[in-house]
Amino acid sequence: MHTFIIHLFATRHIPNFISGLRILLTIPIGICLFQRQYQMTLILFVIAGFSDGLDGFLAKRYGWQSRLGGLLDPLADKILFISTFLILGIIELIPNWLVGIAIARDLIIVSGTACYQLTVGNVEPAPSQISKLNTLLQAILVVIVILDVSLYPISQILLHSLQWSLLATLLLSGGHYIYLWGYKATVERGH
Repeated sequence: MHTFIIHLFATRHIPNFISGLRILLTIPIGICLFQRQYQMTLILFVIAGFSDGLDGFLAKRYGWQSRLGGLLDPLADKILFISTFLILGIIELIPNWLVGIAIARDLIIVSGTACYQLTVGNVEPAPSQISKLNTLLQAILVVIVILDVSLYPISQILLHSLQWSLLATLLLSGGHYIYLWGYKATVERGH
């Protein structure tokens, strides 16, 4: 029975372990991008994407959700996307203006969350639908850009359409978070 309890305690942390591995996977992805090893970058990025789906599936399927997992999973995504976007901007595969807006949005969200936590109360991370769409578009753009330079040339019209669609979701989701948390702070502070 004692072994079963230890095993149960350990298995419930598998999603958090997978999220931690995704954070570590950011390092070889960055190195491969800088070294222009795009096919390996693509493979690693797909593994990272699979791990994101896997940790969420395991957490929900087996009830292994935790507050740490609720913070670690989006943190792993942010670290992966910010670093990948930044490097793709540095090596001029994604326009710097789009990289700047993506990073500014994330900084606004993180600093707003920290301010809310310090001045109002606990933050329960809950991504909005537009934010989920934003994350999906970021992932698609990264994969398409890497496919374009590694295996298969992609139409510039598709690339530009994805960039402009991503810009729209960046602005909408950033504005939504500012409005939502500003409204919540106003309501909470009013009580």
